[in-house]
Amino acid sequence: MKANGSWLAWGLLVMALTFSSLCAAQTQGGESDNERWFTVDALNTGLGEPPEEANRVTPRESIRSFLQLTDEGEYEAAAHMLNLTEFSEGDQREQGRELARQLAEIFQRGEWLSVSDLPGREDGLIEDPTGQNPRVGKTRRNIEVSSLQADGETYDIRLGRYRVADQDPVWLIMPISVSYIPVLYEQYGPSMVESYIPARLQAPFGILRIWEWIAIPLFLIVVGLVGWGVHRFIGLMSKWLPSGMSSIFASQIGMPVALIAMSMVTQMMLDYVVSFSAVATTTLRVLLISVLAWGVGTIALRLVDTIMLRLTRRIVGEIDDTKPRDERRLLTSLYALRRLIILITVTGVSIYILGQVQLFETLGLSILASASVLAVLVGVAGQTVLGNILSSFQLSLAKPIRIGDLVIFEGEWCYVEGIFYTFIRLRSWDERRLIVPVTYFTSKPFDNLSVKSTKMYRSLTLTLHLSADIGLLRDKFLEIAKEEDSIIEHHKLLCYVTAQTGTAQTVTCYLMTSDPLAGWTAEMNVREQLLAFIRDNHPEWWPREIVVISHSDIARGAQGKSAGAVDSVEDKPSE
Repeated sequence: MKANGSWLAWGLLVMALTFSSLCAAQTQGGESDNERWFTVDALNTGLGEPPEEANRVTPRESIRSFLQLTDEGEYEAAAHMLNLTEFSEGDQREQGRELARQLAEIFQRGEWLSVSDLPGREDGLIEDPTGQNPRVGKTRRNIEVSSLQADGETYDIRLGRYRVADQDPVWLIMPISVSYIPVLYEQYGPSMVESYIPARLQAPFGILRIWEWIAIPLFLIVVGLVGWGVHRFIGLMSKWLPSGMSSIFASQIGMPVALIAMSMVTQMMLDYVVSFSAVATTTLRVLLISVLAWGVGTIALRLVDTIMLRLTRRIVGEIDDTKPRDERRLLTSLYALRRLIILITVTGVSIYILGQVQLFETLGLSILASASVLAVLVGVAGQTVLGNILSSFQLSLAKPIRIGDLVIFEGEWCYVEGIFYTFIRLRSWDERRLIVPVTYFTSKPFDNLSVKSTKMYRSLTLTLHLSADIGLLRDKFLEIAKEEDSIIEHHKLLCYVTAQTGTAQTVTCYLMTSDPLAGWTAEMNVREQLLAFIRDNHPEWWPREIVVISHSDIARGAQGKSAGAVDSVEDKPSE
């Protein structure tokens, strides 16, 4: 009995400890009220009871009610969406009405506010179907509505969740954000021009106000005229400058300079002359940043191209394989450097644009959320482009071809004139330009006649009669070949009979030339002179076909001979 009693006591103790631990864990894991809302003693007592239109249960409904009330001019009712505890009860009504009006103007002209992006839950719970947000599933008691720039500083408009005693918690603009409203109103309030616009034209019409539908086209026309004037001035300046690199550079930067001037004038007009609604302002702001970054990047690229052109003319000159290998290798490296600068410029401009329009974080989350889909899309859609880019870098590093090399590609004699990101530009012997994709070029065999040296061993073939004197012909060939400037290394000159038939023999002459194209010309000259020598001095060397009319029969003796006398043999020159 004692043993059973002791076991029962131990069992009860273990159960008690277990339940106490579970209760403690639940208490620790639970969420305190201080993490769900701000507890206050009173809220906006100087404003009276909030109207029925003021829905402050969720962040989305709170901002939506504020915008609806301010659109109707009910600024006193909209002031119930502000936490005015920093003001005395006597000042809350008047100050709240004015601050609500100013905040409505800020929302209208500042950052484009999308109410649908705000949480629709009372507790502001973070919802993320992708599961990428580390705080998913957590409640919040303050939420950012908008982030605006003024005088180089960043000011956040935030909503906070407040609860008075046992009342239901509500979402209001936080006091710190309310204190920012005058500063932001100085930046985003109505401009001087708007004070002269009649009230009937300031009524909303769609996503803009009536006067904005009239002013924006005129605004764009003025900015376009400024850009046209700058472009015209740069064109005239390129003609006034002395011929050379400066005039070439000026002629290439007319459009980007005009776009930069247009973006700067637009920004100045938006800052000091007129301000539009948030929809138009946000759109123009993104366009201005993109145009400005593109213009600066383009001017930098044109400067690099001009420097490359100067170096090409000074160091290399005409792009062909007559220049030393080191100079052609340098030009190839310059083209590779140009592609690298383009890549760095595009990357830098893209990062700058994303950072300025504050889309980088959203874009990064979107990429993480759909990484597999983007990988498939980029892999399929950009396979050709990426393959060409990688192949062009491979050509620039391995240098199987260099700028100025003479290649035989698909039967065409061409100089390599440029190696770009996605294509290679070849100049044919008849001054045509062949544009070949890089991956296609690298997948096909080609002859590089300049890979080691521009020298080329060439041969010419003559078909002559068996009676031709090869020694005499060899001496004449050596004499002619040594007079040609493009034929070098005379000790390698050769002339031999390389084939023979029953009626003719094939004579092949070998010669070393300084470069392929000059060698082709030298071969033609030597062949013409040898043919002229044979025609003028030894026409009997031309090959002939022998046609037998009849044959004498030796077995018939004299009778056969007499019969054979009637027969004749005719030599017929070959056609």
